[in-house]
Amino acid sequence: MSIHILPLDVINQISAGEVVERPAHLVKELVENSLDAGSTEIHIEVLSGGRGIKISDNGSGIDKNDLVLALTRHATSKIQKTNDLWNLSTFGFRGEALASAAAVSKLNISSINLTSLNLSSQKNKNAWQIRSDFGIFSEILPSSRNQGTEIIIEDLFDNVPARLKFLKSDASENAQIRNVIKAMALSNYNVEFKMVESGQLDLYYPKREYQIDRVREVLNCQKLFTYSANRENYKSTAYFSSPQDVAKTSKNIWIFAQGRWVQDRGLQAAVMEAYRNLLMHGEYPNVFIYLECNPADIDVNIHPTKSQVKFQSPSLAFRAVQASVRDGLETAPWVPKNSNIESAVQKYSVLNYEIPEAKNYTFNDQSFVKTQFQNKDFSLQNNISVQNLSANESVNKSSNQQTYWSSFQIIGQMNLTYLVCQKDDQMILVDQHAAHERVAFEKLMRKWHGGMIDLQNYLFPLAIDMSPEKCEAVLFHKSDIQKMGIEIEQMGPSTLGIKSAPLFIKESSLPRVFEKLANDTIEFGGSFNLEKSISDIFATMACHSVIRAGQSISQAQMQELLISMDEFPLSSFCPHGRPVSIEMTFTEIEKMFGRIN
Repeated sequence: MSIHILPLDVINQISAGEVVERPAHLVKELVENSLDAGSTEIHIEVLSGGRGIKISDNGSGIDKNDLVLALTRHATSKIQKTNDLWNLSTFGFRGEALASAAAVSKLNISSINLTSLNLSSQKNKNAWQIRSDFGIFSEILPSSRNQGTEIIIEDLFDNVPARLKFLKSDASENAQIRNVIKAMALSNYNVEFKMVESGQLDLYYPKREYQIDRVREVLNCQKLFTYSANRENYKSTAYFSSPQDVAKTSKNIWIFAQGRWVQDRGLQAAVMEAYRNLLMHGEYPNVFIYLECNPADIDVNIHPTKSQVKFQSPSLAFRAVQASVRDGLETAPWVPKNSNIESAVQKYSVLNYEIPEAKNYTFNDQSFVKTQFQNKDFSLQNNISVQNLSANESVNKSSNQQTYWSSFQIIGQMNLTYLVCQKDDQMILVDQHAAHERVAFEKLMRKWHGGMIDLQNYLFPLAIDMSPEKCEAVLFHKSDIQKMGIEIEQMGPSTLGIKSAPLFIKESSLPRVFEKLANDTIEFGGSFNLEKSISDIFATMACHSVIRAGQSISQAQMQELLISMDEFPLSSFCPHGRPVSIEMTFTEIEKMFGRIN
């Protein structure tokens, strides 16, 4: 069969299959066009799971003479030459969305370009419209629209039954459209978005002055914190929840690159890596990431729907995202600051009381030291069965140290498992095992990062065979790996030699660890997997080396534990992500007793 040029209608349907796979993709493309037009109000109406769509905006509009071009493939006002593809400042640029939609639906565009009106000519003050019935254009006719652009789409995919049968239920398609609107709203907080589904208001996001207000609104999470990190040309700003506010799926992890909502497994892995040792299995955080870089360092043209991007340096992008979340988490912004002392001073001042001088009263009667449980005397640090763990591990007494946990008033021990404490207007129960587990884990990690881990030198290097590409990826991080206590050398194009490793790592696990490290380095651009493996080992060691549930400890040991917790910002969670404490206000307790309504 001879080679021939495809008919235009076939070409347009092929394009539509790439750009408009489902109604949500079409909504995304049309909303992006509205944003590029400078719209501050965008309203979306959806019928029959997206087979009927109406999008109206108050943007700059389209000239009469450009209406036909707007429905023509590869016609755009966004780029002029090849270099423009690498310096994009707009969302849409290919000129395929409207042409693709026109090929597979009944489409009507009504628009007025107020910025180009010649006010001396009455005829130029009109809006104009054009209609396309599955790629067949009508004449350009007058319209009654007085601002912006309105696009109405009906019978989507009616002429493409093969694609129509792959659409899911109306509820499922509407959910996908809803996600698109949420994504657009997240990255454009100064724009009003409204979605109406089958005549009922579904979403409404008014204009916001600050980004965090829109993020709280869309993620439906009020307690969010923000932090930024830079890795060379990559800057990541993260809005994140505490590890206590979690979801059961990853749907509330939103990642944006240059203002575009992207699905990037590497960046999502960076977010989850940042929450390492803070979440339980099956828990996901609420996170919004806004990643920025030089336009020349990102390629948004690798996928027809522009939902995937490619970075010039994936490693820097990964590290910037990971750092913006992890560094923010390590400040523990959800932990209340030391306001109890100040409030106490203010309380005495208001009541005109003098703060009494602290006195130490001692009673020698043995009845004061009797308890209903057996007491055991031991040091918390000495009880940890990890060699030399207590060396150089004294609690930092600097003025900058947080004193949240040690400010609790200890009441006693409940069920030989929980410390009963109170602070201000709350009763707090502290899980002694989880709390001590976090302290031991952090001290182990500190020793490891400080290069104080006990090493074992192999008589002969342990040879690990892998592809040359993977060898190169691992050797690229040789200096970082050496800080972890692992000394490597290249023994051949596809062979690594391990000369030494930490004493606690089993030799048989090293090939698997390095294979995973190489894969992650190639895919994500980082050596975080090895650190994750080591932290998992430390978490296990800490779990089996600390105070257990059901173990009696003295009042002094309880206080020592709380002081040790203040040394580490993430003491609110054990290394496996379980909460260390729960709080109950005295108001809640009084309601239970019927003292107040």
